[in-house]
Amino acid sequence: MHGRSIVEWFAEHEAYRCGYCGEKDTNFSHGMWAHTMTCQDYQDLIDRGWRRSGKYVYKPTMNQTCCPQYTIKCAALQFHPSRSQKKVIKKVAKLLANPPTGSRAGELGGPDSGEPSVVEDVPDKQPSQVNVPQMTSGDPQMSSDDPPVTSGDPQMSSDDPPVTSGDPQVSSGDPTVSSGHLAVQESRSSHEGRVKESGEASGEPEKPATSSKVPRAGEGPDPAKPPCKKAKLLRKQRRQEKEALRQASESLPLRKKEKKEDAQKSLEDYLKEEALSRLEMRLVRSEPKSEEFRRTQKESYEVYKKYQVAVHKDEPDKCTEKQWTRFLVDSPLQEEHKPGSPACGNGSFHQQYWLDGKLIAVGVLDVLPNCVSSVYLYYDPDYHYLSLGTYSALREIALTRHLHDTAPSLVFYYMGFYIHTCPKMKYKGNYDPSFLLCPESYSWVAVETCRPKLDASNYARLEQPGKEDENGNIDVDRVLVLYEHQLMPYAIYRAITGGTDVEDVRLYAMLAGRTCAERIILFRN
Repeated sequence: MHGRSIVEWFAEHEAYRCGYCGEKDTNFSHGMWAHTMTCQDYQDLIDRGWRRSGKYVYKPTMNQTCCPQYTIKCAALQFHPSRSQKKVIKKVAKLLANPPTGSRAGELGGPDSGEPSVVEDVPDKQPSQVNVPQMTSGDPQMSSDDPPVTSGDPQMSSDDPPVTSGDPQVSSGDPTVSSGHLAVQESRSSHEGRVKESGEASGEPEKPATSSKVPRAGEGPDPAKPPCKKAKLLRKQRRQEKEALRQASESLPLRKKEKKEDAQKSLEDYLKEEALSRLEMRLVRSEPKSEEFRRTQKESYEVYKKYQVAVHKDEPDKCTEKQWTRFLVDSPLQEEHKPGSPACGNGSFHQQYWLDGKLIAVGVLDVLPNCVSSVYLYYDPDYHYLSLGTYSALREIALTRHLHDTAPSLVFYYMGFYIHTCPKMKYKGNYDPSFLLCPESYSWVAVETCRPKLDASNYARLEQPGKEDENGNIDVDRVLVLYEHQLMPYAIYRAITGGTDVEDVRLYAMLAGRTCAERIILFRN
């Protein structure tokens, strides 16, 4: 049924292992199996805190789970790399130009490996076999021209980071003054020598020089005091100091201008480093599988297996190709090519990183109507020194900006979940400007505003009091249901079956939101 979404709700709400803190039974979420899904429906779901792993779509129970997971997005068009992010790009360029030899420096870990293992991320659920019926124009609520839902996001703006001058201290080294100082010392030494010789000739004993000695007439200046400089030398030294200050003042605006130009450089400017051209980027469609994906499928799986074993310490026999396919290749998203979509279309993709003909990293992505959504990243651990976690995020922001050129509504980069209690996941808030989704009002709030609230409590309402969920007014009778190959509103289904599952359906509709609940088809067995 192309153009419609079909999901199967799992009513169970059991605790399972948390991939972030490692606790065995403290992670709670609601989930459903997406047999097929439009890109707009998934866009609306992730704007309500949902996320997919393969075809399983889940929503953390924020006020119960041990590590609350807040959806985070970056305003890609306003993004400007921070100093540390610029350093990562330069570091990658430098290491590509001059790869390290011998034992690799550094240890595996850090933000590049902060995501939980894909196996532990969600509970294992088995869907029902659903025979998708052929839809006719007479079916209820089946217009494919439903208007897209706008999220009402606030206007995004970003100020460039402050630029510090860092100008070096201006110092003046005057060789002439220095030699003049030596000349005065030599003159004084020779004079004292002559006085000493005359004392010896007269038979008077030598007296040690002390600071309290008062010189006799004709002996010269007090040896305990610094020698006086001649007026000519002092004038020359002042002239040289003034000249040094003048030169420094003339060069200061130039340095400020250079720093200002550096601050105005875009992300794409930094990614144009010649050495970075060795790292070839390929965006290949993974669902349905493109020819390029099929040709590189085996290599991609081998990189995944190597990554899971080395970084997440998974058992090799668990990292099967079937498991990789289920979680990172299979996707419910339909391939779409609509007006206003990018040239590649919407749907699920793998962004591959090739270095000298070798696949070294893969970013699993969804290209949706309003965003590029990051699903997972895996890379060859032999290249962990390239900081591919941070570098790939910058590349995916650049991809978002590139796709925006032909898809004006595609302006955000979604980084999955932000977990404030997990140090390895807090780095996601450093891609400025970024916003967190309030778990109660489903509105977006700047990360800077959220941090104090999350410091005080793991779970927090991020939006100010008074703003409510605009899409939370649910009429359960209007939920669209697929029952025994027939499409009907829940009101008719309830009349047929007695409606014993009304509370389950109401919970599904509340979590999915009114728009999705009335547009997505809910399979009932």
